[in-house]
Amino acid sequence: MEFPARVQVKPLVVLPPEHGVPMEALLGKVDFYRNASDKGKFKGFIRASPMRFKEPSDGKFIFDLLTGAKANPVSRPVDSKALARKPTSFKVKFQQGGKQVEAKVTVPEPEETPPTNGSPADMVAPTQHTEIQAALLALGAELNLDVWVARNDRSKMWGGTKLGEMPRILPSIPTQFNEATNRTIELIDVLWLKGNAIVAAFEVESTTSIYSGLLRMSDLLALQPNLDIKLYLVAPDERREKVAQEIRRPTFSRFEKPLPVICGFLSFDKLRETVHGIRKLNIGSALQAAFLENVAEYFDEEGG
Repeated sequence: MEFPARVQVKPLVVLPPEHGVPMEALLGKVDFYRNASDKGKFKGFIRASPMRFKEPSDGKFIFDLLTGAKANPVSRPVDSKALARKPTSFKVKFQQGGKQVEAKVTVPEPEETPPTNGSPADMVAPTQHTEIQAALLALGAELNLDVWVARNDRSKMWGGTKLGEMPRILPSIPTQFNEATNRTIELIDVLWLKGNAIVAAFEVESTTSIYSGLLRMSDLLALQPNLDIKLYLVAPDERREKVAQEIRRPTFSRFEKPLPVICGFLSFDKLRETVHGIRKLNIGSALQAAFLENVAEYFDEEGG
C-alpha cells in the first residue's frame, strides 16, 4: 500500500529477533496494554499507522527497555516459520471507470515442485526448465541488460553456476511498485531490466500448468495496467496447442491490452536456435530486447 506522506527515519536500536523485548514486559506499564484483555489487539495501537504515544512516558519506557536489551541481551526462542512468513494479501488501488477504487488482492506463493519417481521423464523436465532460465538470463546479459531470476530458483544450478550468480543478475527487484506488484514480479521466472525499468518478462512452463504462468502475467497486468513490458511464455514445442488454448481463455482477454495480443509464445527449440544464431554472429550487444517480438508467436484471433 502506498502512503501519501512519508518521512525519513533512522533506527536508534536494532535487535535480532531472538533478543527482542517480549510484549509481556509492557503488561500494566503502558496505556495500550493495561491488562490481559488488551492482549492481541492492544487497543489497535500496534497495528495502526505510526502515531504519537497517548502517554509520552510510554515511549521513554519502551526505548529504555530496548536499549537495556541491547546492552544486556537475553536470548529467547523464536518461531522460525512465523519469522519467515510474509503477507499474501494486500490492499491496492486501481483506476476503474475513470475513478480510483481500492481492492484486496492475494499473491500466491510459488508452487511446490512435484515429487519424482526417478523415471527419465521426471528427470528431464526440471532440467529443461533450468536450462531455459539460464539461456534467457545469459541472453539478457549479452544484450547489455540486467537480469532477474525468480527468488525461489536462485539456488538452482546450470553449467556449474547457480542461477542467482550468473552475469548481471540483480540482488533485488527495483522498488518503484507497491508491495503486491513486487511480490508478483519476484516470482516470475526471468526478467530483463534496463535501469529500473522491466523490459521483458518470461514464464517458463515445462512441468507446471500452462495456466499458472499465464495467471502470473495476468496478475501483473491487473496490478499495473499501464506497464509497458514484453511478455513471453516459453514452453516445449509439443505444448504449443495447450498454450494457444489457455491464453485465449476469456479471463485473459478482458484487459485493455488482452493477454493473447501482448504475450508471445516461444518454443524451447526456437529459443535455443535463436540464442545459437546470435552467438554465432556475435550480435548480442547490437540487439534490443524488442527483437524477440519478431521471433515469438502470438495467438490473438487475427494472428493465429
